[in-house]
Amino acid sequence: MNSLLKILRVIGFLEGISYLLLLGVAVPIKYLLHDPQYVKLLGMPHGLLFVAYVVLAILVGTELKWNKKTLGFVLLASIVPFGTFIADKKYFKLAL
Repeated sequence: MNSLLKILRVIGFLEGISYLLLLGVAVPIKYLLHDPQYVKLLGMPHGLLFVAYVVLAILVGTELKWNKKTLGFVLLASIVPFGTFIADKKYFKLAL
């Protein structure tokens, strides 16, 4: 289980970074400079990391017997900026 949790932590970190880059860099460039190439460039990797995060969170949550509130928080963290970093500190780091 430790290996899945470690993978979830890495994916969560990468997903959080990709989300911040998408929202903080690519989207403003798209709308302010009318250049959508960065959204296209960052969108697919972020989408794949998002899906991987959700699947791994469910697998780890099932294995660690998280209650619905904890699992809900961890899943919600994937759609809130900086959320995956908070989930890592609050839940993932403690479970190791």
